Amino acid sequence: MLGSNTLGNGWVVPADDAAITAAADLLRGGQIVAIPTETVYGLAADARNADAVAHIYAAKGRPDFNPLIVHVPDLAAAEELAEFGPLARRLAEAFWPGALTLVLPLREGAKVAAAVTAGLPTIALRCPAHPVMRAVLAKSGLNLAAPSANKSGGISPTRAEHVLASLGGAVPMILDAGPCKEGLESTIAAIRLENIEILRPGPITAESLQTFSKLQPSQQTGEKIEAPGQLASHYAPSKPVRLNAKSAEDGEWLIGFGEVAGHYNLSPTADLAQAAAHLFDALHRADASPYPLIAVAEIPDKDIGVAINDRLKRAATR
Repeated sequence: MLGSNTLGNGWVVPADDAAITAAADLLRGGQIVAIPTETVYGLAADARNADAVAHIYAAKGRPDFNPLIVHVPDLAAAEELAEFGPLARRLAEAFWPGALTLVLPLREGAKVAAAVTAGLPTIALRCPAHPVMRAVLAKSGLNLAAPSANKSGGISPTRAEHVLASLGGAVPMILDAGPCKEGLESTIAAIRLENIEILRPGPITAESLQTFSKLQPSQQTGEKIEAPGQLASHYAPSKPVRLNAKSAEDGEWLIGFGEVAGHYNLSPTADLAQAAAHLFDALHRADASPYPLIAVAEIPDKDIGVAINDRLKRAATR
């Protein structure tokens, strides 16, 4: 056995060449594997294999109306699954590999299991930048459906130990490559003709999309689920969360930011990118603390702070 740190049948292994080869073998055999990306750790399966995709939903306890993101090695692979117009192609060429997911019309005859799209006429696609995920894509020769590697609705995993604590023996292998650089799930943008609609904010900000495309992205309104991360309650710890706290009240473990020190500070220098990278790890720490309540300092609602606040609002919804 390659792994250590066992829990049930799940095992964590350093993401070296041997482990990547073993992971690719498992995926081709219809198994699920937890793999790091630059955003969060994903729970991956062969996107064509209906039974393998069903394993994702079962392991996560994920509702079947919530679609999955398919991770592809490049634009050519993506174009076999979706219809790309000029705008979508320009965005992919500019931001891939990277933390942008595009929601596009599903190509007729696309080789994906029906559960991946949750019956929608669209598909969510991303070309990831993380070298381990890219190596697994190359070694396996598969397109990989991969939501976050945690129980549905819970705190997203940015470290291998978060995956182990959440899913344990439900995952045959967890590839460990340390903490995720971005720390927040990808930006999801639906491309509708020559319009960009942000379904989930993330590391690729609306400002970045506007600067590149010369178009003003709109924010989705309404309750229609078209992509992951849109449920009202999501990314949630097991304890109540209070937002915009200036100090800790009785029984609260305070996540600080800037001048609000807290028990753990997302960024003492008030750097939003650093705060994003540390957010989910801080929520895991708070949830594991002996305090019954969680409070979070105010985060500026600009740039990637928009994505941070999106996650916090959903984490605080009960």
